[in-house]
Amino acid sequence: MKKPTPNPPETDTDPTSPYATIDSKKLNEAADRALDHYLKPTIHIMASTRIAEPMYLANPVYDTESLLANASETLGSVTEMLNNFAAVLDSAHRKTALGIAQIVMLSELAVNQALDNVQPVT
Repeated sequence: MKKPTPNPPETDTDPTSPYATIDSKKLNEAADRALDHYLKPTIHIMASTRIAEPMYLANPVYDTESLLANASETLGSVTEMLNNFAAVLDSAHRKTALGIAQIVMLSELAVNQALDNVQPVT
């Protein structure tokens, strides 16, 4: 069987490549830069001396009594929310929610005791 067109001449370079020759050193450097860009952490972020600010902060100008009173009110509210939530749950999940509510209530009692022990600042 005879082919209608002859085979193209064989060349060392890829005819679709825009480069005449492949420089392996440049190719290796480009690959290293690409890998470093995607895989290495940036140095300026990791070596930052800036201290991250907390998102939520108890105001340091408030005295201990005010902070404890606020914590007591918050824990009381959480206990109430958990008890209301437990009322609509099935029995297995209700026991878990009530157990969490009891732990929160014990924390509230500890905060209240600390509040009782605080000496008012005059």
